[in-house]
Amino acid sequence: MRLSRIRIYPVKSTRGSELAEAPVEPWGLRDDRRWLVVDAAGDNLTARTNDRMLTVTATPTPDGISLTAPGYGSLAVPRPSADAESLPTPIRHLDRCRAAGKAADDWLSEVLGAPVRLGWQDDPQRRPVADDHGGRPGDHVSLADDAPLLLTTTASLDRLNEWVSATRAERGEPAGDPLSMVRFRPNVVVDGAAEPFAEDGWDRVTIGSVPFRFAERCDRCVLTTIDPDTRVHGKEPIRTLSRHRRHDGKVWFGVRLIPLATGTIRLDDPITLG
Repeated sequence: MRLSRIRIYPVKSTRGSELAEAPVEPWGLRDDRRWLVVDAAGDNLTARTNDRMLTVTATPTPDGISLTAPGYGSLAVPRPSADAESLPTPIRHLDRCRAAGKAADDWLSEVLGAPVRLGWQDDPQRRPVADDHGGRPGDHVSLADDAPLLLTTTASLDRLNEWVSATRAERGEPAGDPLSMVRFRPNVVVDGAAEPFAEDGWDRVTIGSVPFRFAERCDRCVLTTIDPDTRVHGKEPIRTLSRHRRHDGKVWFGVRLIPLATGTIRLDDPITLG
């Protein structure tokens, strides 16, 4: 097995970026999900409720991020200083972020068509991985939903696309294009798994020389039903996952991992188990 894709999402719920390599920190890939957008009420805003977020790309820079969106140019956003305003967040097990400032808030508000604010997680060590999501003492996470990394496999996506095709045929629907892995917002994608969904049983995974342990399977939400390029909403993959991968009232695709060491992972790194 080998590592076929590496992706980060510097601002939670915006577009991802493909990388050739990425440093692994205790709380996830460097620069992954360290920023977030909150709405006027202070609630975490995601593409589930405002799909315009999928038009925004955040690129890490030496002193912060650069935001871009079609038709809106770009904006350089420096990391807030230590004395910047604290921005309360509704993120689980995190008390606050640092406010990015008016320029970023105004730019994002225009792009997203609603008043919003941008915040930065200054210290991931303030946010533990919850016990009920596979966390142990000393485990920390960025602004990712529940654990530092999300792993998926092409074997599982291939099987899911077979199921989706069969579902569409049974219902007399057009065949449509295969679902893209990007819908599932993984950090790392593995090629060459022997069986679809074998990752559900991987207790320990080493990518290159960096070891990780299994935290939990990943339950999937309605965000996966939004095409990340066209922003068209549909029923898949939730409809088909509900038929084949429904357990405990949820549907499942991919697994969450916790780093056991730091290092750098690179495309084509070998994947070993155990």
